[in-house]
Amino acid sequence: MRKRAAVLGGVALVVAGTFTAVPADANTSHPAQTPQAPQAAKPAWKKCGTDDYPKLQCASLKVPLDHAKPHGKRITLALSRVPHTAKKYQGPLLVDPGGPGGSGLTLAGFVASSLPKAVAAQYDVIGFDPRGVGASKPALDCRPGFFDPVRPDSVPSTPAIEKANLSRATSFAAACGKKYARVLPYIDTVSAARDMDAIRGALGAKKLSYFGYSYGTYLGAVYAKLYPDRVRRLVLDSIVDPTGVWYDDNLAQDRAFNDRHRALMAWIAEYDDTFQLGTDPENIEAKWYAMRAALVEKPAGGKVGASELEDTFLPGGYYNGYWPYLAEAFAAYVNDKNADPLVEAYEDFAAADASADNGYSVYTSVQCRDASWPRDWNQWRKDNWAVYEKAPFMTWSNAWYNAPCAFWPTRSLKPVDVANGKLPPVLLFQATNDAATPYQGGLTVHRMLARSSLVVEEGGGNHGITLSGNTCLDKYLASYLTDGKVPRGHGEADAVCQALPDPEPLSTDGSTSRSAHGPVLHRLLGARG
Repeated sequence: MRKRAAVLGGVALVVAGTFTAVPADANTSHPAQTPQAPQAAKPAWKKCGTDDYPKLQCASLKVPLDHAKPHGKRITLALSRVPHTAKKYQGPLLVDPGGPGGSGLTLAGFVASSLPKAVAAQYDVIGFDPRGVGASKPALDCRPGFFDPVRPDSVPSTPAIEKANLSRATSFAAACGKKYARVLPYIDTVSAARDMDAIRGALGAKKLSYFGYSYGTYLGAVYAKLYPDRVRRLVLDSIVDPTGVWYDDNLAQDRAFNDRHRALMAWIAEYDDTFQLGTDPENIEAKWYAMRAALVEKPAGGKVGASELEDTFLPGGYYNGYWPYLAEAFAAYVNDKNADPLVEAYEDFAAADASADNGYSVYTSVQCRDASWPRDWNQWRKDNWAVYEKAPFMTWSNAWYNAPCAFWPTRSLKPVDVANGKLPPVLLFQATNDAATPYQGGLTVHRMLARSSLVVEEGGGNHGITLSGNTCLDKYLASYLTDGKVPRGHGEADAVCQALPDPEPLSTDGSTSRSAHGPVLHRLLGARG
């Protein structure tokens, strides 16, 4: 593994002159109420079904860009719906896949088709593209092709490498500021939560039910803080720690993803007959880092360098169903000197995410605006090298992913204190070994939401755990959405479900297709939460 390298302090001078003040009319606080916007017209739903989700309907909704100026400039949100069919109607269930930057249009179809039919039939399941995302307008795209391969090595082991990565981060932030100067001050979680209430109003509902994954748990908790009397049911799965948004949460991710990567190495060691990489996880891990070092010198297929390798293996930290494919590519490169499976794995797992310029533009816009980030690159360097010493797998990759926030052209808002004692019972789901949203986040939110119940997946390491095959978890979800009942326990968790077994290697008889990359949910959630 790489050792820490001394880096010239002068590289930090790149940050000079990148800060731009927020426009005077941009809110930097979170008032409980905003001026009343004009009543939005009811969405005009039209059929937009797909082969997978034929019942989907689509519509759009105009909302204020700045909710403090309800009669000012308006933007458009894209909505989707699977309408209720049961006589017992429980209102709208708004769903969000996280990100920030994730599109929720298809998620409505997934949730409606994955819940028990009798449960889904009682709700209008509503998906939406948050402001700036996907089919909503304007949709952000700060710098197209930003993740095109081959990128600089993520580990800044020389001043030149650090300077190259800093140049990318500063140029991305500058491009966003130049292209979307009037929009960026309003791309944030509080504005998105106010959009959710606008959706509720347009649907004619007095209260809203909400089901959010990953970052969507923070969005849901913020909505509940702003509008506690308008929450009917609230489900949060794979929970963001709201006390660490966003700088500290990302450092916590680095440690957790490193543990998850080592879990993959241990899994490979169990199947030495298949992968022939050895039976000692530490030795296998050393071979992985040797592969990474080789790719620095000679990218596989001219497109998979060290940074792209990290992109390829990162999804394995979200979902263990990808492990067999990643292990095959790893073994082929090491044992057979065959880079083709590694290139294929990159194209399957990383290339699509790398090309999601819109998602990344919204991700940075929200996270950089939501909370304060160090503006002194020396602080980033110090913190990330310290974490890298013990957790090298994705520490620097994650640092550069978030680095535009050190140079972002708007001021930061104050994080929302989501502590809440005014809600109906809330249902929380958390896996003990989740890397993207570590376990502590679930415990923290359980304490902060006074009437919440926490269901823990013991030994689970996947991200987004309901509607993914664990019937124990799903029975609690279905019961809650049916009648609002939550489990009540006496310990740290109110209920515990055992994780599903880890996968086995791919079959050799051709019965397992390389395109079968696990549950749809994990493709909808995407990377980075």
